[in-house]
Formats: sequence, structure tokens, C-alpha cells
Amino acid sequence: MSEPNQKHVRIVERILTRLKLKQLRLLVAVERHNSILHAARELNLSQPAATKLIKDLEADFGVLLFERTNRGVVPTIYGEALARHGKLIFAQISHAAQELDDLAEGSSGRIVIGTLLAASALLLPKTIARALAQKPGLSIKIQEGTNEVLMPALRSGEVDLVVGRLPTHRHRDELLQERLYEEKVIAVTGMSHPLQGRKRVTFQDMMDYGWILPPPETTLRRQIDLVFLDHGLSSPINAVESVSFLANRSLLATSTMIGILPNHVVEQDIAAGILARVPWDVPIPIGPVGVSYRKTKGLTPAAAFFLDELRAVAATL
Repeated sequence: MSEPNQKHVRIVERILTRLKLKQLRLLVAVERHNSILHAARELNLSQPAATKLIKDLEADFGVLLFERTNRGVVPTIYGEALARHGKLIFAQISHAAQELDDLAEGSSGRIVIGTLLAASALLLPKTIARALAQKPGLSIKIQEGTNEVLMPALRSGEVDLVVGRLPTHRHRDELLQERLYEEKVIAVTGMSHPLQGRKRVTFQDMMDYGWILPPPETTLRRQIDLVFLDHGLSSPINAVESVSFLANRSLLATSTMIGILPNHVVEQDIAAGILARVPWDVPIPIGPVGVSYRKTKGLTPAAAFFLDELRAVAATL
């Protein structure tokens, strides 16, 4: 057996024989609060007892888990790694309890879905309607956000699937990311916008108006910023940053702002005469919309079922 494998076996033996759930709960709480005192209070422990548990963990594994800084108690790379896996362990325990409860009650399970803007208006609602038509007892929770928020929640087991525009950084070590379809990006406004009625609009024509854009940490926003840079501007002027579909829709319909959005997000409103497309070809390439999920622990039956329904709906788009 090679040396790395021997080291791996020793770590596994330590975890199986020495690590207690109480210690793991404390570790996760300290990482969340950046404070042993606050973590101890959360778990009804004295601070000295909590400190000893952390020191025992460090002695057992032979690594430093936390460092004291002016920002509080900050996890080292070892602390971050152990806390991340701890969260996943507790998420799996929660999923197991939920699945047993579902089986006992005869329900169809529970699933937590993270959604990005590209999936919120059409793909996800259609899939939910299709899934509930087949499994009325299925419990679904939707969590909206950006990849920077949803991907850590997915890795830690708090979210089962993340649906939307796939990020350029694929998190390949821990997640599977499956392309469902390609999405075009378009510029839209309200129906009474001064630019409507023109046969052609240039980038300069739009400079007098405000913008509704995704947050800077999103892939689409980085692509939009490059468009502005190509026109000699460091960033959009008079921009509102939002991933809220309802807020974006209302702002566009009642103001002179311009939105750059995935086509499927606004196509129903365009068809209904609520919004209108700007006759300007957005110089952003077609991008993939897909689903991300953990590859190491597999999916619950409810999540696997919903994933199949996503694929079926995406095929129609």
C-alpha cells in the first residue's frame, strides 16, 4: 500500500473511533459564528468545555482547526474542510430522517431546489407542475439566489439541486453539472419605452437610460461588463442589480430602464404585451442552462424523480 493510502486509512480510523457528533456540531457552530463562546451558548456548553472539545479534536487529528484573529476564531484550511463535511453529514442525517418520516406517512418525499434567474420563470414552474401532477404528495422548497450562495449550500447538502445558467467555474471536484438547453440573452424594456418602435437600436442609443442587471458575481454579469468595456465603459451606469424576477418585471414595465435577461425568462411577458424586446443583438454568446447536484452522495428518490422531470421539460424548450 502506498504512503498516501496509509495516511488516508489512519484518518478514516481516527474519524470512526474518535469523532463524536457533539464535537462535529460544535465545530460547525464555531465555523459559523467565528466564536467559541457563541457556539458554546448555542449548544448549551460552557466555554471551557467547548474549548477543550476543540483542542481534543485538534490533538486527535494532529492539525490546527482554528486560529484566533481580530475577526474572531477563524477556521484554518483543515477546519474549513472538516466543517464542510460535517455540514454534509448533518444534512444527510436530516434527509434520512425526512425520508423515513415520508415513508411512514405515505408521502412522496421532500426536495429543496436552488434556482437562478434563468430557470425561475419557465423551466422550474413547468417542472414543478409536471412533478406534482404525478406525485401530489411531493413537498418542494424553492431557494432563490446566485451561484455564489447556492453552490456552497448544494455542497453542504442544504440544497438538493441548483437549476439555472451554468457557471463558468464548474466545481467539478464535488458536483455534477448537466446541460439541459442553450439560452439566448436579449435586451428588453416596458412597452412604452422611448426606444420601442425603432427598427434598429445601437449601444449608444441606450446610454441615456438605466439598467437592470444581475449581480457582479454571476457569469452573465461578467459577460455584460465585457460588453460595456468593449464600448469604452468600465461598468454600466445607473444600474439596479437584482435576481428577483418579480422586481425586474415591475421595474421594466413601469420605468425607462433596460434589462438584459435570458430569453426564456421574459418570453411569456413579451407574448402577453407586458414587455418588449429591444432591436439590438446582445453580443453575448448563447449560454447553457442546466442543473447541478452532488456526485458523491447521490440523490434522494424525490430529487432523482425531479431531475428526470427537469430533463423532460427542458427537452420541450
